[in-house]
Amino acid sequence: MNIIEESFTKNKKKNNKLLPKIILAIIILLVIAIIGIVITLAYIEDSQLKISVNGKVEPNLKDMFVFEEDTTYVPIRDIAPYLGYQSYSGDYAERSEAKNKCYIQSENEIANFVLGSEKIYKLEMSRSASEYKYFYSKRPVKSINGKLYVSTDGMENAFNVSYIYNKETNRINIYTMDYLLQSYDTMILDSGYAATSQEFNDMKSIFESRLIVESDTKEMGVIDLDGNVIIEPKYEKITYIPETGDFYVVSNGKTGVISKNGDMRIQILYDSLNLMDMDAGLYVVGREGKYGIIDVRGNMKLYIENDQIGIDISAFEKNDIRNGYLLVNNLIPVKKGNLWGLFNKNGQKVVDFQFDSFGYVANSNKDAMNLLVIPNYNVMVTCKDGKYGLINSSGETIFPTRADDIYLAIESGKRYYYLNYNNNRNNVEEWLDSIGVKASTNANTQINTNVSIQTNEENQTTNN
Repeated sequence: MNIIEESFTKNKKKNNKLLPKIILAIIILLVIAIIGIVITLAYIEDSQLKISVNGKVEPNLKDMFVFEEDTTYVPIRDIAPYLGYQSYSGDYAERSEAKNKCYIQSENEIANFVLGSEKIYKLEMSRSASEYKYFYSKRPVKSINGKLYVSTDGMENAFNVSYIYNKETNRINIYTMDYLLQSYDTMILDSGYAATSQEFNDMKSIFESRLIVESDTKEMGVIDLDGNVIIEPKYEKITYIPETGDFYVVSNGKTGVISKNGDMRIQILYDSLNLMDMDAGLYVVGREGKYGIIDVRGNMKLYIENDQIGIDISAFEKNDIRNGYLLVNNLIPVKKGNLWGLFNKNGQKVVDFQFDSFGYVANSNKDAMNLLVIPNYNVMVTCKDGKYGLINSSGETIFPTRADDIYLAIESGKRYYYLNYNNNRNNVEEWLDSIGVKASTNANTQINTNVSIQTNEENQTTNN
């Protein structure tokens, strides 16, 4: 063997020893690379937004949420089926196909949404149309790519859910009311109570971290989510008030209000007690068949001496009226004896007891529909001796009770308001515009009611 062959043999042996080490190093590097890729992919996957409903991840939801600065929006109709609701275009009362409105519906409740509005009306399915409640979202309903979106705080109230967003983990957890209530079943029993209230409205108290509970003796109280007593279980009935977070309590047949912290807000003195309007902060109280008004502190605003407060608005469903206690944002209808008067939100009389009723109920006119208010102008219809008139939100007469009809008509899908007087049909909105009432914000404007529609007596005076 020569020197070259000997050198080649040594190098070959050396390479044979080195090759496995190189292969091993490559394998180790590949394994490290694969582990790194797996970790990176897992991190990317883990850092992506995940949305779960009642603990179940819903992959389709992450593309629905829209994040804008400090507000998160969700598409109302798209998210509805995930939260146990059906959804429809238009308004629940109107049953229209309007795209600037929509509503959601469960077996218990509906909620109405209107583009550009923060005010969301809700109605329990077991209640009449005059018992709408409302709440406000932090941002108005908006349109994105032709769909109506609501802010997540509005979603919580409308759909009765809890929404939790953890920015650090990029996780959103949504819990329905039924799911949350079930999670506290064991705690309720361990705390010595028989059950929680199964009334739909009462169950919403869980979002105030409160539960209405019933003892073995059928007496009711309120506890927090740790089982601590807030209102002692000694009342005949307790009902949650979602608009205020307080509770109606009944003892010995009388009703009062206790706060969610257990403080007495309204003494237990009344046969009946109903929240008139959340913004006004007023309650209608009843005692021995008479009715009055108090504020949220129990101060008397209108003495308990009236036969009725508020009117039944079920006959005026096309008017888009949600509250029969408070009309055109300021007027409270009050009946004493056989006559109606009007009071404002401060409990001051603005119109004496002189009307037979409020609103027009159609009879012989086939095209006419019932009418109570002309909403864009904050004007309402009055009735006396079979004649009709108009009054504004300050109680000022816009047109005396001399018209034969004041009614609503829908023509080619559009609403029109007409006033029939002296065999002439007048478009009410055009007439209101002509006398200076351009919109609801102008309701207090001083106007000349003798423009374009005049009585016979006024015509004679003018001619003389």
